[in-house]
Amino acid sequence: MSPALLITDLVLAYGGVTAVKGISLDVPAGRTVCLIGANGAGKTSVMRAISGLVKAKTGSISYFGEELTGSHPAGMAARGIAHVPEGRETFQRLTVEESLRMGGFRLSGVEFARRRDAMYDTFPRLRERRTQVSGLLSGGEQQMLAMARALISSPKLLLLDEPSMGLAPNIVDEVFKVIADLRKTDTTVLLVEQNALRALELADYAYVMETGSIVMEGEGRQLANDPRITTAYLGGEGDYL
Repeated sequence: MSPALLITDLVLAYGGVTAVKGISLDVPAGRTVCLIGANGAGKTSVMRAISGLVKAKTGSISYFGEELTGSHPAGMAARGIAHVPEGRETFQRLTVEESLRMGGFRLSGVEFARRRDAMYDTFPRLRERRTQVSGLLSGGEQQMLAMARALISSPKLLLLDEPSMGLAPNIVDEVFKVIADLRKTDTTVLLVEQNALRALELADYAYVMETGSIVMEGEGRQLANDPRITTAYLGGEGDYL
């Protein structure tokens, strides 16, 4: 299967510090791929580079064969790329409905209404909060809104950075159900997630990052049962990576 996203020999640096050290990975179209690793491994830097928020020092990022390296973030939505960043970053002074409209700014009024209602069906709590400003939502509700704002554009590629961070277990279950349901829509997903077990059980394929490098890769469920992963990230017994 051809990759929707192909990263080759990517190097990212902040000043004199190299955060990502020549990694390569691919995300097949319509599949869910996760990137796991300890804090500071470079996962978020990779996501930000795909979105154009961080410029590559060297290497290549291509999207369905189109070179993205050096592209401006403003052009990503038109290409069908949506990014839900770590920390959610909702528009604090906009209502839920206004925030969704920002995500669907390229849609006609009729199409926006259709997709907005679909988002409310996916996240019923947002329908209840539709006139409330985003800054007054709970953390879980803000995460739902961030995901709905990204999904309303029906992206071809969805970048999800730590979607379960800081959420109550019942909200985590809801978030992961939405991610799993994206398989039915053929949406390509690259997921960075602190909950390694949940991510690996969900993902078709996974990469493990450590201090800026990819140290392991394989099918998600296969890695979930690997004793090295169990020790390093899941609290089990085995040899460290």
